[in-house]
Amino acid sequence: MTHATGRKPVLMLALATLGFAINFWAWALLSPLGPRFKELLGLSAPQQALLVAVPVIVGSLGRIPVGALTDRFGGRVMFPLVSAAAIVPVLFIGVAGQTSLIALLVGGLFLGIAGTAFAIGVPFVSAWFPPHRRGLAVGIFGAGMGGTAISALTTVTLVRTGGAATPFVITAAVLAIYAAVAWLLLRDAPGRTVATEPLTARLAATLKLPITWQACVLYAVAFGGYVAFAVYLPAYLQTGYGLEQADAANRMAGFVVLAVVMRPLGGWLSDRIGPVRVLSGVFTVIAVMAGTQALTPGLMPVGTIAFLTMAAAVGAGSGATFALVAQVAPPDKVGAVTGLVGAAGGLGGFVPPLVMGFVYGQLGSYGLGLALLAVTAALTLILTITVTRSAVSQGATVR
Repeated sequence: MTHATGRKPVLMLALATLGFAINFWAWALLSPLGPRFKELLGLSAPQQALLVAVPVIVGSLGRIPVGALTDRFGGRVMFPLVSAAAIVPVLFIGVAGQTSLIALLVGGLFLGIAGTAFAIGVPFVSAWFPPHRRGLAVGIFGAGMGGTAISALTTVTLVRTGGAATPFVITAAVLAIYAAVAWLLLRDAPGRTVATEPLTARLAATLKLPITWQACVLYAVAFGGYVAFAVYLPAYLQTGYGLEQADAANRMAGFVVLAVVMRPLGGWLSDRIGPVRVLSGVFTVIAVMAGTQALTPGLMPVGTIAFLTMAAAVGAGSGATFALVAQVAPPDKVGAVTGLVGAAGGLGGFVPPLVMGFVYGQLGSYGLGLALLAVTAALTLILTITVTRSAVSQGATVR
């Protein structure tokens, strides 16, 4: 494979990252409005949770076929296509879909399309950069997950100032502009390896790759940890430490920002010292800090240090996992591997909040839940330094 030089790869990376952020902004529109819909429609707590979960689940699982399709058709086609397709559910929810739970669930189901954009960007960006620069490039692209913060910061305010449809109409307009710009400016890398096998055959072949399953586990713990804390940290801080809602939300925002910033750094470090070493350090840190927090220390300073250190670790680990994928997966299957791994990470974020809630309900303490996270991180560390390191060093998964 040949790799372009000059400004073109940087422009392609910038456009892909922008598209990822915009689609993730759209993907996250329902979550901030959960309490509002609960009040307006008289939803129960499980119904509210289902409403928020549907686009996340669809967006996570949808990465599997979208990643495989990107291997075939390229980001030049898939980025504008997914962005344009996301406009329909966004407008539907904004204009007509807020009158009943069923309408919101249908809209949320198709809103999940926006969450698949991640599986487009990794193979697209990887093809533009040589192996020794892919970690940083894919890490920078991954920072587009901060697009969820746009939704968190603006959605409720826009509803209050402009009406229920306002954030959805604005987001749809931005999606439309991006789809047009992407169609005009995006180009696939010269010499990109195009997948020619049928979709089902490629997915079956991808499932047989050791890197697929190893990276799924790594990302489920790293990015799954990020998702879990982003969702559950405010409730944990309010219940476990008695913080006010606004204070807990601000601390969660700090966690998210640090994780997003550390994702490119994790990719950059992977380029320098190798993704296996970075991931080994990441899971060591998570195990130690989760074990520390399991003892429920005071929030200042020990608890704060523990959570911020874990934020840095899950961010760096997320970047390092896809640096590993970009370097090791066969060129014509990077998208398919990315789709499966991305799905594992998204779905991995659902398990810890359920466990934490159950543990607190049974014991009145979060200690056991965090201890389980420490054990999980320790087991993942063992996987990293044995199976994954051996597979990479022996070339068992190298193209």
